Order: sequence, then C-alpha cells, then structure tokens
Amino acid sequence: MEQPQLQIIGRLHGDILSREEAPKNYSESERVGTLEIYPEFAAGLEGIVAGQTIVVLFWLDRAQRDILRVYPRGDRSRGLCGVFATRSPVRPNPIAISELKVLAVRGNELEVAGLDILDGTPIVDLKKKISP
Repeated sequence: MEQPQLQIIGRLHGDILSREEAPKNYSESERVGTLEIYPEFAAGLEGIVAGQTIVVLFWLDRAQRDILRVYPRGDRSRGLCGVFATRSPVRPNPIAISELKVLAVRGNELEVAGLDILDGTPIVDLKKKISP
C-alpha cells in the first residue's frame, strides 16, 4: 500500500504567537494575516480573487499527536470525549481546516481574514469554498 505524503505548499504569517492567543475557531475570528504560497506553487493561485472565501488546510506542526480524549473547547465541565468528535488541534494527524476571506491577492501571497492558526504554521492545501 502506498504511504501518503504531504507536500507543504506555503506558510502562514500572522500575529497569533501562542495557543492561548488563538481564537477557538475561524468563525469567531477577525484576525488578519498572509498566506505565503511558495513560488513553485504560485500558478495554483490563478482564479483566486479578493472577496471570495477559501478553505485552507494547515499542518499543526506544534500540536501534540498522542492524545485521543479531550475536554471540548477546554471546558472540563463538559467531560472528556474523543478527539475526532472535536475541533481540537491535538490529534494523530494534526490537520486543521479554516475558512478564510481573501482580502487581497499579491503575487504568491494572499491577505486573509478569520485566522485562528499560529504564525509560521505550514500550509498543506487550499480550495475554493463551495457555496450551499
């Protein structure tokens, strides 16, 4: 069986430096930052325009990978539950998903709003959001 391989396509640049500073979810954030897409992948940005929403997959390189039960949103009154039933960043494959509004496109950089991810986090992929 072929082993999956991830290729990092860029990095996030923003002002969130610690998990404590990060909003709990992109839907609760107005934080602004820049998605730097590496030059070899820049052609893949063609068609992305300011005003649209994109779905971005991040590799949470600083997240723990050995925890399978968490308190949802850190709220101990809710009891422990399986990590796959939450949006917790700690998980065996620490992939995060965010829906971000594109504010500007400048070459291989996208200025975006709605960040809940730490500065320097690797970008795995991005896609156009499909409207319902």
